[in-house]
Amino acid sequence: MSTTTTSTPAPPADQADTGSASLTSSRAFPQSAPHDPSAPHVESARVEIDAAGDAGALTRLWESIGYDEINWTYTPTGRHLLNTFGELTDTGYHVRPHYALCSGTGFGIPHWGSGNVYHEDADGNPFYDFTIVDQAYDAIVEAGHHVLVEIGFTPRDLLPPEAQELTVVSSPTAYSAYEAGQWGYPPRDYDRWRDLVAALAAHCLERYGAKEVDTWLWELWNEPDIFYWRGTPQQFHELYAATVAGVRSVLPAAKVGGPAVTGGGADFLHGFLAYADQERLPLDFVSFHTKGSAFTPWRVYGPTGGDAPEKQNPSTHKMLHEIRSMLRVMAQFPAYAQLPAIIDECDAGVPAHFSVYDNANFRFQNTEYYPVFQVKLMKKILDLSAAEHANVQQATSWSFYFEGERFFEGTRAFLTADRIEKPLLNAYRLLAELGTTRLPARSDAAHGVELLDQAEGRSMPEEVDVLASRGSDGRIAAAIWRHTDDQHRTAESPTPVTVALEGLPRGAYRLSHRRIDADHSNSHTLWQALGSPQVPSPEQLAQIHAREGLEDLEPQRELQVGADGALELRLELPLPSVSLLVLEPVR
Repeated sequence: MSTTTTSTPAPPADQADTGSASLTSSRAFPQSAPHDPSAPHVESARVEIDAAGDAGALTRLWESIGYDEINWTYTPTGRHLLNTFGELTDTGYHVRPHYALCSGTGFGIPHWGSGNVYHEDADGNPFYDFTIVDQAYDAIVEAGHHVLVEIGFTPRDLLPPEAQELTVVSSPTAYSAYEAGQWGYPPRDYDRWRDLVAALAAHCLERYGAKEVDTWLWELWNEPDIFYWRGTPQQFHELYAATVAGVRSVLPAAKVGGPAVTGGGADFLHGFLAYADQERLPLDFVSFHTKGSAFTPWRVYGPTGGDAPEKQNPSTHKMLHEIRSMLRVMAQFPAYAQLPAIIDECDAGVPAHFSVYDNANFRFQNTEYYPVFQVKLMKKILDLSAAEHANVQQATSWSFYFEGERFFEGTRAFLTADRIEKPLLNAYRLLAELGTTRLPARSDAAHGVELLDQAEGRSMPEEVDVLASRGSDGRIAAAIWRHTDDQHRTAESPTPVTVALEGLPRGAYRLSHRRIDADHSNSHTLWQALGSPQVPSPEQLAQIHAREGLEDLEPQRELQVGADGALELRLELPLPSVSLLVLEPVR
């Protein structure tokens, strides 16, 4: 429904809700939130925005993506997607691919890739081949982005003898024990590892120049608290020391960090920070991950496209709880409490390559539920960072695309077959419209981060909330959403929302109103309406592609703001949905 406007003065808007700084809960949460059909709906909401206020610089957490399949970075579709994100940013995203140092041919498959850098000749002398890594990093830089160099994993020629303990049964569906996980063992020679890292840094400096490489982040490994690391914590700590030495020998001012633990890796993170603190090792950022669900079972070997075994959902509550746990570990070390926190896998579901054909609960990765979840999540993380007096800088979507998909396979990806953009990509288009200064804003139907201390709340209840901003040109942009973590809930009617702004300079404004919901900015809904074709005609493909972008809910129009600086708008939000309201001064 379109917005309506009145000239009723708005009451003063409060500062943005940042929750409590004294949260103490440490209890564990389930892997996925259950379906709750009895939860109440939000009947109405009032949103207040102080357009003259200043809640600080708006940290652009969302300008970061990553993925397992490094070798799809430089495919035509990979380059197309990187260029699409390049159009959404003035400064570039950080892009983090896995497997840069793994051995292999460079043939990408789901959840595997290889940069194939390190080799030893017949006499055991190391040499390097940057052919594949160059293709990946070239594609990232040429699209206007920056590399988050994930330094991993162990090349085949650096495997220790104990790696031979991991074996696989010979099969056409498995390459070798190396791909099956031998790469997770610690290198047999840390000096050679240090020299490899130094060679990579030197090569990147020569190829891309100091100005570009100075923007990069250098991170050791991925999720060493689980099967990605088959050594001891002490071995990992020592590998970090060797890695830092290698990077800094070439790039003395390089930003290095880690350890990229999972959401359950607080103990590992504490041990890592204690070691770095004791040894006074360089540490420029701290990285960790969080996932909103792990559906049980992940995979159902039933009829293709069957129903979910149990209705389950992603949980914002779970993700925020894990982030808070990690920030509180950082807070125990004064030297690290204010370092940039990089959440460089931050997703509603796991793993990325599982789909609706594995478990029907992955359906949310096709629908409007996911982009609204993502917008909501970014705001909650900003609030949590402020509440914990922390410095969260990035919340990376571990999403890219998958070769060989069926149409709307349901994987965690921005594209499906034929390069059709899924609704998730429109969340990033919407966030890109937000300005540089966050505005004080509140909703009387929102849930703050203090919810984390409540005994219940495995799934964040339905809410209407807001993230508002101002650009340097006076442009006001506000994202306003209605969402619940329960992907299976529907509402018979939209929720009426009053949006009251104050502090606007007097004059004329152009109002635009864009929307993501079931009927707008949603290629998936149209595909379903066409009968969910797996062999769509050229005409059907054209129709689906036409619904990819961020769509207007109503035509643009001009409004007048009087001397009181107040403006009141009214809109209606279905469940789930997010509106982007933009007020642009007419000059």
